Amino acid sequence: MSKQEEIIYGLNPVIEAMRGTRQVYELYVAGTSADKRMERLLKLAAERKVPVRQRDKQDLSRLCGTDHHQGIALKVEPYHYVDFEDLIEKAKSEPDPLILLLDSVQDPHNLGALIRSAACAGAHGVVIPKDRAAGVTAAVDKASAGATETIAVAQVTNLSQALEALKAAGFWIYGADGSARGTIYQQNLSGPVALVIGGEGGGIRPLVRKGCDEIVSIPMQGGVNSLNASVAGGIMLFEVVRQRLSSKK
Repeated sequence: MSKQEEIIYGLNPVIEAMRGTRQVYELYVAGTSADKRMERLLKLAAERKVPVRQRDKQDLSRLCGTDHHQGIALKVEPYHYVDFEDLIEKAKSEPDPLILLLDSVQDPHNLGALIRSAACAGAHGVVIPKDRAAGVTAAVDKASAGATETIAVAQVTNLSQALEALKAAGFWIYGADGSARGTIYQQNLSGPVALVIGGEGGGIRPLVRKGCDEIVSIPMQGGVNSLNASVAGGIMLFEVVRQRLSSKK
């Protein structure tokens, strides 16, 4: 397969890709199904004039590099990252913009889950580093249930510089760290907000931490002293949502 093509798999990711803006080349299907979502997918393929190829499950597993393809795979052009400056400008044009930044999240499943949570929370974009971090791949697309096709994701060379650009654009930056005395629930999360979630194990790196306006924690009860990165990100995102919905009552 050329660098101009990649395979994504799983019913929801493939449906979202078919609805999205990426160029689509071929749809691969193992067997037949009366499932309504499969009917919807085949209808989308017909509307976009995408060739449908029958493959057995073993062939799809080899093509996808995994057995977790649900009998569906799609050949598409590579994922399009948005320009970071364009992301800021577009977010600034919206009321109360919200952006999620991820510092060295390396697990594709965590990245997919965080992108999905950001999309569900109505965030305007996700920012990830180009180096020493997971990028958007088929595994991330599957873990996000196709949310990578519905929210802007930007890659940046330097996350600390990205924080400075967000500050200059009027964003207030909140970093998550379990050792912080102040909690996310004590903050006023109105206005332009950017949330920073650290990677697995190491958390937010010192230089990135220094670029945050506030370092906050999520109160913990019980014997475990830390949360999975994707869970922490989901809690932070939806505290922003909760406060903003409450303010509209």
